[in-house]
Amino acid sequence: MSAENPSAPAPATTTIDPDELNAPFSLAVGNNIILTLQSDALYINGAQSCSYMLPVDSTFADSNCGAFLDPRPRKNVRYCGLQVVDSTASQSIPFYNILAADVSESALSIRYAKPLVKDDYTSSTLTFALDSQAFAKAEPWVEQLLKLAYGDAQRNKRLKVLINPHGGKGYAEDLYTEYAAPMFEAAGCKVDLEMSKYAGHAADIAEKLDIDAYDVLICCSGDGLPYEVLNGFAKRENAAEALTKVAVAMIPCGSGNAMAWNLFGTNSISLSALTVIKGLRTPLDLVSITQRGTRTLSFLSQSYGIVAESDLGTDNLRWMGAARFTYGFLVRLLRQATYPCDVAFKLETDSKQEIKERYVAYKKKKSSLRPIGGGEQVGKGLPPLKYGTDEDDVPSDWQQLSTDTLANFYAGNMAIMTADANFFPSTVPNDGTIDIVMIDANVGRLRTLSMMTAVENGEFFDYPEVEVRKVTGYRLSPRGSKDGYISVDGERIPFEPFQVEVHQGLGTVLSKSGHLYEAQGPI
Repeated sequence: MSAENPSAPAPATTTIDPDELNAPFSLAVGNNIILTLQSDALYINGAQSCSYMLPVDSTFADSNCGAFLDPRPRKNVRYCGLQVVDSTASQSIPFYNILAADVSESALSIRYAKPLVKDDYTSSTLTFALDSQAFAKAEPWVEQLLKLAYGDAQRNKRLKVLINPHGGKGYAEDLYTEYAAPMFEAAGCKVDLEMSKYAGHAADIAEKLDIDAYDVLICCSGDGLPYEVLNGFAKRENAAEALTKVAVAMIPCGSGNAMAWNLFGTNSISLSALTVIKGLRTPLDLVSITQRGTRTLSFLSQSYGIVAESDLGTDNLRWMGAARFTYGFLVRLLRQATYPCDVAFKLETDSKQEIKERYVAYKKKKSSLRPIGGGEQVGKGLPPLKYGTDEDDVPSDWQQLSTDTLANFYAGNMAIMTADANFFPSTVPNDGTIDIVMIDANVGRLRTLSMMTAVENGEFFDYPEVEVRKVTGYRLSPRGSKDGYISVDGERIPFEPFQVEVHQGLGTVLSKSGHLYEAQGPI
């Protein structure tokens, strides 16, 4: 897997020195429990009073009450109509997992994301009794807890949730309801849910959306719905403002789920929901695709050749899930298909060493959040095209090449294309370029198969047969056939010349880091 420890909780986004807190560092609550704000976690020391009714003399092992408790049999005692569980167990809860906290005159409730198995989580609540002395200190203590838990992330996000009922093999709505909705509710997010009813419905919703009413538009789908949403925003008169103001995020319910893999490092629905809750607004490069007088936006990739055919040419095999891509690739590899074309591009660099050095230098820089997106374009439509369209002459400063033996052309401004496909490890969300990979068919079947296998272990980039370029624009013109497959973000476009131009930071998304993809980059 290409993501870096996707199931591990992220550190708090802002470090707060406990000595600078205005609230107490520790809070004493009922049953001799001490709640302490440590450097990266809430430490609970002592027993927990459970607010759930339990049968007398039952054995307590309720996963939703006192998650830190040892699930071994204990003595249960009826007290004031509640069942109290005696325990001396203690636990640390990472700040990243803290969702919300509330104080009343008699109790403190803390809601958090509790790990289940692997990278699946569920919302859980801890309730602590407060006396008058603890109540006086609880509110400022809770505020500092939430500062540590959220850092630079926005609390109580306003979410517009779109569900593709055909996503997740038809179970997208059920998956959202079971795994994501409880997390959003526990975190105090305001949710407006709507089902997409037809192809292009998400684009229509985005085009007409009240952008002042929502912070995030969530797509419960594969990568198709985010593509629709971004192009819906692009149709607005205030396209740049919409793309800046409303972050686009994904709850993964499709085959590829590349947006979730890149920005959240997972395809777990519950962990993705947690990352939305804690997600940082992040500028994202978008690209304009011009073809036959049309202009659309792409956030992920464009492909021609074996990868495009492996994707679009296997649509009848969606029942196979992500395995259909592998199957399609192997079939086409065995027949040694070639894809003639002419390519022109505005080159930034084709040095793999320089590409790596750029990434390392960027990663070492301390990220700082800044106004996101369109800049001077805010409030206006899409930015003007610097390089013209596919119908104009190729700019004089672009390099051009022609090939009859191309096996694969793949361009992307995200690092991870599917769960195990980290094509562009040196890509960042906002560097103003798009990466191109080209592979010649003369490499041979076994070598090509070896290269594609190397995608999973991070060695693909360094194969000498893999040509890599960073560009700010390009044009591809297919030759040798009247029909074939060209893919843009997984959607098929006409088999004709098209041109691409990068718009730095035009879009806005939520990410785990705030500035990097969750991919294994060069060391």
